[in-house]
Amino acid sequence: MHLVDSHCHIDGEQFDVDRDDVVERAREAGVAAMLCVGTGDPHAGEVAKAVATADRYENVFAAVGVHPHDAKLYDDEAESHLIELASRQKVVGWGEIGLDFHYDHSPRDVQQDVFRRQIRVAKGLGLPIIVHSRSANDETVAILREEYSDSSQDDIPGVMHCFGGTAEMAKELLAIGFFISFAGNVTFKKADDLREAARAVPLERLLIETDCPYLTPVPLRGKRNEPAFLLHTAQFLAEFYGVSTDAIARHTTANFCRLFGIEASAID
Repeated sequence: MHLVDSHCHIDGEQFDVDRDDVVERAREAGVAAMLCVGTGDPHAGEVAKAVATADRYENVFAAVGVHPHDAKLYDDEAESHLIELASRQKVVGWGEIGLDFHYDHSPRDVQQDVFRRQIRVAKGLGLPIIVHSRSANDETVAILREEYSDSSQDDIPGVMHCFGGTAEMAKELLAIGFFISFAGNVTFKKADDLREAARAVPLERLLIETDCPYLTPVPLRGKRNEPAFLLHTAQFLAEFYGVSTDAIARHTTANFCRLFGIEASAID
């Protein structure tokens, strides 16, 4: 069984002490590959840490972009730096990008402008996007619908990571062509609305992730999350969908490879 953690942050300082062990534990748990998603100030080299992490480990890929929290830092210099990083062999996506109207660390109009700008850069580079959306469901969907209105039916624009929206939002994203990824919060006791949304997502469009070090799944809540814990989310969703854990692994791994243009043999 091969699982793929489609969104993690093992480049973060939370893993500085035991990063090698974290990657090894993931392998032992059946996590054959991980996508390390860069965040932080692009001017301070923070996004580049994800690329350096991917370069260090055979089974780790990277994505680069500016998180909506840091949208106010996005400028021509940052964009040029990210485009250079995106040319690296193990960079397979652009993100995480999007809108966060919960914390509003950057002004909302700036977030929306930078979201659109990064989408256009990613499209120009032929990279799928990794979208963050919090407390901005309608605005996120509207921008994605507009920016990908010219996409063909076979195009895969990207993935809505750590999905936290409604069933209606999930259906709208699926109609645009997006994959939808669930993290450990789908296992939480009070996440009934999130599980209702999961019912709208077919296995052919499903991804799973840890978003570690955050959102540790049941039954390990309270611990620092890490890619090895992805197995618990896979097992939970297997029971939820009424399929085997192997089936969840097969579908989500195939979906990951299709979205990010990775040969399946690269993560065997």
